[in-house]
Amino acid sequence: MNVFEKEFDFIVEKAKSLKKPARVVVAGADAENILQAVFQAEADGFAIPVLVGHEETIMEELQRFGLADRRYEMCNIAGDENVVQHAIDVINLGLGDILMRGNTSTRDFLMPVLNKANKLVKEEVISEVAMIKVPHYEKIVTLSDVSVMIQPSVEKRKLIIKNMVRVLHKLGIDNPSVAVMALVEKPSFHMRDTVEAQTIVRDHLTSPIAKCEVVGPIPWDLIVSKEAARLKGYDCPYCGEFDAICVPDVMTGNTLMKALMMSADVNSLGIIAGATIPIAITSRSSSMEHAYLSLAACAALMKTK
Repeated sequence: MNVFEKEFDFIVEKAKSLKKPARVVVAGADAENILQAVFQAEADGFAIPVLVGHEETIMEELQRFGLADRRYEMCNIAGDENVVQHAIDVINLGLGDILMRGNTSTRDFLMPVLNKANKLVKEEVISEVAMIKVPHYEKIVTLSDVSVMIQPSVEKRKLIIKNMVRVLHKLGIDNPSVAVMALVEKPSFHMRDTVEAQTIVRDHLTSPIAKCEVVGPIPWDLIVSKEAARLKGYDCPYCGEFDAICVPDVMTGNTLMKALMMSADVNSLGIIAGATIPIAITSRSSSMEHAYLSLAACAALMKTK
């Protein structure tokens, strides 16, 4: 049985099995969706909130949601101090286990993470690994990269696949099937995404990227639907059952994620892979559930480090 057959239950249960709660350092904790998520994780026993930001603003939010009397640690910043850098400093002092994005832009959050002086980048690249419950799809599907690598080269996309597969291995998917997404399934020199996908698949056959199956180029309809594959005469056993999708660029991945989240009301999560610590990355417009599941995934990965 695939561990994702019951949506995200496996990840949440794995997070709840931590022997002691993880200290979750929230960079910019004055965000209602993030605060509610981290305190739900605290109530579920796998998180201790470490709230970084302007204390006065954070306290207003805590009082608004009746959270002021709960268990947490406060890290007040002065003036225009960089809230993300302060949060990373807390981590590097050994006072936190998980870094979580709060009320900051994606760029402002990622720049300190990528700063070599902070020593958070472990692998050759870092990339966001997102997991989402696609409507009418029997399992959770993993997408990457949807926020970090803007227009990755073929070699960078191989590293993105490697990061994604590492996460899936840690979560119990031993030999994941990965679709290299493109507009159409037939390579054409007019469409760079199809040629690059073909190159990635061919290279994987001679020099495996990781322990996984890689298929492409393949468009969205064939990735998610066995019936579409039958109608098009596309012979692939993974259609409708892929574990993961490598998107061609951040525009494709981010738009796909937000379209499903905002218009189809689906559950999802986002984490940064390739770092020395688990990092939960959420959108300021995402739901409390998305933030909670992102944090749960980080705790689950910490469990298996």
